[in-house]
Amino acid sequence: MVSTIKKVCDVLVLIALIGMISACSVFMAAKQPEKKDISLLKEGVSRMVLISEFGAPVISEYKDGQRYEIFKFVQGYSTGAKAGRAFFHGAASVVTLGLWELVGTPTEITFNGDEMAFLVRYDDNDVANEVAIIKKD
Repeated sequence: MVSTIKKVCDVLVLIALIGMISACSVFMAAKQPEKKDISLLKEGVSRMVLISEFGAPVISEYKDGQRYEIFKFVQGYSTGAKAGRAFFHGAASVVTLGLWELVGTPTEITFNGDEMAFLVRYDDNDVANEVAIIKKD
């Protein structure tokens, strides 16, 4: 009787461990950064539109009477891509009894978006008249 209870407890502990471990890659995939609309980074787009898409610039200064700003962000993934990755990680973890996490977690750490930075110069009406790529991974 005692050995049966011990076996049941061992199985329950194993299931609990698998449940705790299997959430890592699923959670990481779901929390990846959002995809930004980089097609907005062009001449003729207003400053307010750029700020609404990319957030506040990391640097904003005036030179020779013109505003220059640098936008820095992580280009992420679409909602569908993130959901698909999370579903795949979850299914793979269940099928492999949690062993998939040995591959899935490092994969999500590696594929966590691309750092990007752009320099934007504005005219007197705060409309972009020059956009230059500073960093694109």
